Amino acid sequence: MAKTTTRKTPTRRKSSKKKTSLFSPKAIVFLLLFFGLIFGIYHYREAILYYFSFKTHKKVETDKVAEVRIYQVLKKHEDKVFGFDVSQFQGEVRWEAIDSIEEKFPLKFVFIRATAGNDKEDTRFDENWAEAKKHHFIRGAYHYYRPNENSLEQAENFIKTVKLRKGDLPPVLDIEKLPENQSLDSLKVGLKRWLKKVDEHYKVRPIIYTGEKYYNDFLKDEFSEYTFWVANYNFFVENIKDDWLFWQFTEKATVDGIEEHVDINIYNGSPKMLEYLTIN
Repeated sequence: MAKTTTRKTPTRRKSSKKKTSLFSPKAIVFLLLFFGLIFGIYHYREAILYYFSFKTHKKVETDKVAEVRIYQVLKKHEDKVFGFDVSQFQGEVRWEAIDSIEEKFPLKFVFIRATAGNDKEDTRFDENWAEAKKHHFIRGAYHYYRPNENSLEQAENFIKTVKLRKGDLPPVLDIEKLPENQSLDSLKVGLKRWLKKVDEHYKVRPIIYTGEKYYNDFLKDEFSEYTFWVANYNFFVENIKDDWLFWQFTEKATVDGIEEHVDINIYNGSPKMLEYLTIN
């Protein structure tokens, strides 16, 4: 019997090389970042072009990203009114030099820190208060509230320091901190006592200043009869909200006449509406 041989069919080796997909996770991340960058440049194109064409002579060191955002926000609110706020921390202010921000957007009003707690008067309040009036700014005074000090004593401190006149903005209560040795309910009672005392003295309802988170978490519902000046510096927030009377949108602005960085604020209305808000 003849021997038969069986021929083996050669098997194809599997390639150990993996195919690279154009849509690998790394490629997707890269594309998202690339198109995000393109969108960002397009979105802020006016602000970027303005910034790089503007030769600054400011003494204060500037934050380039902050300045681009500042220009963008101001540009989007050209129908509103712009202002700033100062305290002793800005040092001596050359009021005659203050006119606008970025040499383009006029500054029309100013909030000035008057007092803090139950015994502190801002060391530059009297000077700033008089100079703001002299240089035709609509002016307002604010009190920095210390949660762990007596609310009525704090109200008295503000009242004895600030003499409001016709054309001034309503008084402002600045609340930013939570109490260390009392409940949140006790804090709210103290705030209401301050507001009531000041309201009765000046015959005008005060404005409340606070940060957006503080406003949403603790004040928005229970103090709904008051108007709010809200601080929010988020880079991606570019529009004032309907329930904000004033919006403090940056703490990094530079203004001629002020040697330190300064806060810039937007009033949520027209110049005529701002006049109606003042004491008559």
